[in-house]
Amino acid sequence: MRDAMKHGGPDDEGIYLDEDFKLALGHRRLALIDLSPGGHQPMADLNNQLQIVFNGEIYNYQALRSILKNFGYHFSTASDTEVILKAYQHWGVECFKYFDGMFALALWDKQHNQLILARDHAGIKPLYYYLSHTCLYFASEIRGFDRAAHDFEENELWKTYFLSFGSLPEPITTLKHVIPVKKGTAVIIDIPSLEKKEVCFYKLTYSEEIKFRRDALLLVRTKLEEAVERHLISDAPIGLFLSGGIDSSLLTLIARKFHGDHLHTLSITFDEQEFSEEKFQKIIIQKTKAHHQSFRITKSLFFESLPDVMKAMDQPTVDGINSYFISRCAHEYGLKAVLSGLGADELFGGYPSFQLSKNYSLLRMVPGVILNNFKYTGDYRLKKLGYAAMKNNIGEYLIYRGLFVPQSIARVLDSSEKEVINSLNALEDYYTEQSLKNGNRVSSLETSLYMQNQLLKDTDFMSMWHALEIRVPFLDRFLMNTAAQIDSSIKYQSPKYLLIEAFKDELPEAIWNRKKQGFTFPFANWFKDVAFIKPSDKTEERLFKDFSANKLSWSRYWSVILMNRFGKTGFSLQ
Repeated sequence: MRDAMKHGGPDDEGIYLDEDFKLALGHRRLALIDLSPGGHQPMADLNNQLQIVFNGEIYNYQALRSILKNFGYHFSTASDTEVILKAYQHWGVECFKYFDGMFALALWDKQHNQLILARDHAGIKPLYYYLSHTCLYFASEIRGFDRAAHDFEENELWKTYFLSFGSLPEPITTLKHVIPVKKGTAVIIDIPSLEKKEVCFYKLTYSEEIKFRRDALLLVRTKLEEAVERHLISDAPIGLFLSGGIDSSLLTLIARKFHGDHLHTLSITFDEQEFSEEKFQKIIIQKTKAHHQSFRITKSLFFESLPDVMKAMDQPTVDGINSYFISRCAHEYGLKAVLSGLGADELFGGYPSFQLSKNYSLLRMVPGVILNNFKYTGDYRLKKLGYAAMKNNIGEYLIYRGLFVPQSIARVLDSSEKEVINSLNALEDYYTEQSLKNGNRVSSLETSLYMQNQLLKDTDFMSMWHALEIRVPFLDRFLMNTAAQIDSSIKYQSPKYLLIEAFKDELPEAIWNRKKQGFTFPFANWFKDVAFIKPSDKTEERLFKDFSANKLSWSRYWSVILMNRFGKTGFSLQ
């Protein structure tokens, strides 16, 4: 199981065995902080009563280290892993609420016969587990379960969810009863009884406490600058992905203050000029004097790389190809970590859904019988309005981002429309949030569903495939808390209003005063010419015909291709 994830941890390996309890911890290391052998994992405390395997970074570990030293603790390494161990010794499970970072970890407390699985506040790092009356398995990637001495059943519902969302929404995986640890949660498992309890140590709470524009601007500016400074901590080469949009440009400008002449950036360009943001990237490069490397992705390179792209997918997703290439390029550039602008759109209203939500409020008043009739229309955008008949958060989200409608999913999977809708409704309890209105409601949906289940997962397994760590300063715990407390009327005046206004003296107008482009590839043209994904059955032939006639989006055609080629734990490329 450990070596199934060797690609993500090429620097070191380790295993801990406890014969008394038949318990094993495995770890593959990607070294970024304390590159010495002192950072080896599994790591034990001095009395060998604690053992930890940990993936991620604790950005405030130096501050916590100082606090713990004042309490009398001594440190033998310079790693953040040791800080976690000492923090647990001092605070117990409460320690996790003090960590600002991204982490997935397993901690064996032999004194109390407890194994603790914990995941960071935003679910940036994935952690999956299977727990029955007789055994426990856990791993950072689903592919790890394929190597376990246990036969896991396929989740027969995953295809329904995949065709609905374009990814697998938590708690769904391709394996039955293999589920993720919830974000901001510690799962405490008694050994050997295997009884568990969950402790939530973080939950993002929205409020309207920050009422004044000047306060909001100052706080956003201060918290983002502090977050970037923390996220630049590394003993290995680190850089920034510069797309040319507002988010990555802001991060680059801020990083310049802390890295000075040692700033490294990279970008991706295309031959197809309508997809290239090269001219905007150059504006920031010239302003920061960054050491920049540009990588051109062509149709032929895309075609050559597609088999490896599919191997890199830990779980099926229609997105993620862009993350694959930027991670590959960063690795070729010699970087071990890259800062990304992921999270800014969700927190500060950058998506079209924030505007569409105003119309959704009207849709909610329309009777379900009428809404269901939208499925008989010819326009796919109108068909998706039928999701409003579900009258819940999942239905609203699928209006904005749904891939196929229930009628189409039932046709592809040879099931009933009712079965599809029942499966989708079953998710509602998992995503029930506090009662939110307008922009905050959309922010919560985009954060919990789109960002959590697609962007973060894609980013993690694509970067790990290339032995790269992607860091996300916009998901810094303190910045997220601040954004959630700002009055909606200030925060959502216009897309990313607060970010633009807070840094207007530094951010060039050419960057923020233009149409949102997004980091996308010329997929629609490329997919039509790629022999690797030509149709293999009648359903695919029908969809490819519609796709070729521009009646079907590339993402919907691609999703069916992926679904038909994905097994329980990976793709069959024959």
